[in-house]
Amino acid sequence: MHARTDGWTPRTLERLGGWCVRRPWRVLAAWLLVAVALVGGVAAFGRPVDNDVALPGSDAQVARDLGEGGGGSASSGQVVVRVDAGRLDEPDRRAALERTAAALAEVAHVTRVDGVDARAGTLSTDGRTGYLTVRLDVPAREVDKALSRSVLDAAQPARDAGVETVPGGALATAAERGGSHTAEVVGLLVAAVVLLFAFGGLVAAAVPLVTALFTLGCALATVGLAGHLVAVPSVAGNLATMIGLGVGIDYALFLITRYRALRAAGTPADEALVAAMGTAGAAVVFAGGTVVIALGGLAVAGVPILGTLGWTAGLVVVVAVLGAVTLLPALLAVLGPRLDALPLRLRRRAGDGGSGWARQAERVTRRPWRWALLAGALLAVLAAPAATLTLGQLDAGDDPPGSATRTSFDLLAEGFGPGVNGPLSVVAAVDPPAAGTADPRLAELTRELAATPGVASVAPVRLADGGRVATASVQPDTGPSDPATAALVADLRDVRVDGVQVHVGGSTATRADLADRVRDRMPWVIAVVVGLSTVLLYVAFRAPVVAVKAAVMNLVSIGAAYGVLTAVFSWGWGVELTGLSGPVPVESYVPMMLFALLFGLSMDYEVFLLSAVQEAWRATGDNRAAVRYGLAGTGRVITSAALIMVTVFAGFVLHTDPVIKMFGLGMAVAVAVDATVVRGLLVPATMALLGRANWWHPGRRRRPAPEPDRTEALAGLSSNSQPPVV
Repeated sequence: MHARTDGWTPRTLERLGGWCVRRPWRVLAAWLLVAVALVGGVAAFGRPVDNDVALPGSDAQVARDLGEGGGGSASSGQVVVRVDAGRLDEPDRRAALERTAAALAEVAHVTRVDGVDARAGTLSTDGRTGYLTVRLDVPAREVDKALSRSVLDAAQPARDAGVETVPGGALATAAERGGSHTAEVVGLLVAAVVLLFAFGGLVAAAVPLVTALFTLGCALATVGLAGHLVAVPSVAGNLATMIGLGVGIDYALFLITRYRALRAAGTPADEALVAAMGTAGAAVVFAGGTVVIALGGLAVAGVPILGTLGWTAGLVVVVAVLGAVTLLPALLAVLGPRLDALPLRLRRRAGDGGSGWARQAERVTRRPWRWALLAGALLAVLAAPAATLTLGQLDAGDDPPGSATRTSFDLLAEGFGPGVNGPLSVVAAVDPPAAGTADPRLAELTRELAATPGVASVAPVRLADGGRVATASVQPDTGPSDPATAALVADLRDVRVDGVQVHVGGSTATRADLADRVRDRMPWVIAVVVGLSTVLLYVAFRAPVVAVKAAVMNLVSIGAAYGVLTAVFSWGWGVELTGLSGPVPVESYVPMMLFALLFGLSMDYEVFLLSAVQEAWRATGDNRAAVRYGLAGTGRVITSAALIMVTVFAGFVLHTDPVIKMFGLGMAVAVAVDATVVRGLLVPATMALLGRANWWHPGRRRRPAPEPDRTEALAGLSSNSQPPVV
């Protein structure tokens, strides 16, 4: 999109920038009040998370709605107990477990405790492992770390008797909540180094970090408070942090770079800030809008968890944009010339930053076929593993060793078999209603379920709703993430008994249905996101070839990310370097969420590059010269911005959650590939090959303004130290 100041958006942003410059302290005070209110609200009310997955329209959801407590507000957890030698049902240990159950019942929010009992199936065959079921009067999202700690403290009688105690289920999840912030710290430290080299001063480098952290805090607090109203999974906060840091720093980088370039050209400070708002500020709004639009494409997926991740990530982007066009100008107005204080003498001389990219642009446009084929081959190698990408589901057995979730998972699997961690809930509609559990149809149902290959055991059938609903818990032979368990779900749904309509629910069945729905809806999401983005690019550049080519280039970088994800997590190539002990399935919703995020983020760099190229094309009418100018002029800024995003995203590979590792690695790879191979090689090479066809527009001829001297025209453009933006 070529620079212009006569559009509605630039004019509006210039007026907004002028207002912020005249009243900076009011703007800063308003942001501070909002932040205090939001953070104070979180401190007072907490930020609940809910990892329960609902999937309207699925068979698992039908089973959930039919079954007892399907829409209830209660939850439960376990206290897993184990001894290295002997049995838990020995007299002294049994007495200790009974005292433990009594103590647990006294904990706030505990309504009932089911003890360790071989008859109830809560004691392993060898007697060394068992679990107490703790019924709670709060939903899973309100089970916090304090409640988990209180429950575990109440299990002291068991520990006094030499029994190991570990929280399980919702209690284990709550015990692991919070964790370290290593990923964020590493990303921020590397981003600070990049900013120091980009700006050459401590103050200038600190401003993007301050604004990004401030706006991120406001956005995360809003998401946390929203958890009281709607189900927000724990991964939403981590993903929002990842996105918020990346775009918040990048948007500030774009605006400050433009502002300093105008100052260096002799523009007074206030005027430079207003002008930067009309150009770089408009680019930030456009960039943020493309990310939000891409995330909006997730609405066609029909998957609530994706919708939640979409609006939480989109909210963070919106707040980052608002901070960039209000908080940042006010802060720059207050700092004034102090923005250049504490220099480190790391800045290069003017013009040096783009020389390397200028030489690369010359090489690419001189032999475009060679570079296009080289880039295509490299991208094909990176994307090739994606051909074998299969969607699965993770379980607690994939969590880091030593965590409460992993420890309880392993203990239960060892004592009761892998299927105990992912029981399937078979819920049957009985018509006519059964008079009791002795109904022959229920006996036949139990026999059919037990005879299904892959079933380890079937619990006695329970009746509800006047005999209209029958429920049986089925324990598979395999763990929750095993593909055989998903196949068993389908087999159980095929069980036929006269007068009984079988549905299969539970967390494992729901996630199997989720994988199927994501697989079915993925083409629609891709079509909507690509279509909307192409239209947006067409409106921006009035060049259909450029718009379509940009959309294709974004797909290429996403394909490379999918390939690396498959090779690392599914194939296990270097997976130990991520902190995991071996290959794990790629969580079913990760590729779809990655697609929406990456398509939007990749558009930022595409627009920034094409803006400069189009401006040079309009000035000279020489396509190859325009491509060279665009790449040379934007290379350093794009590289700096991309490096910040890559380091922020890559830092999250250090997170304990495998899903966050997948998001971090996938996004880091995609941005790195996009900013180097795609923008640095493939885009300029293809634009050089297409020539004037890049700027063809149906229905009218597009001629550049007559220019007597193309070299002089490019020199005039280059006199501005940063290429114009939206």
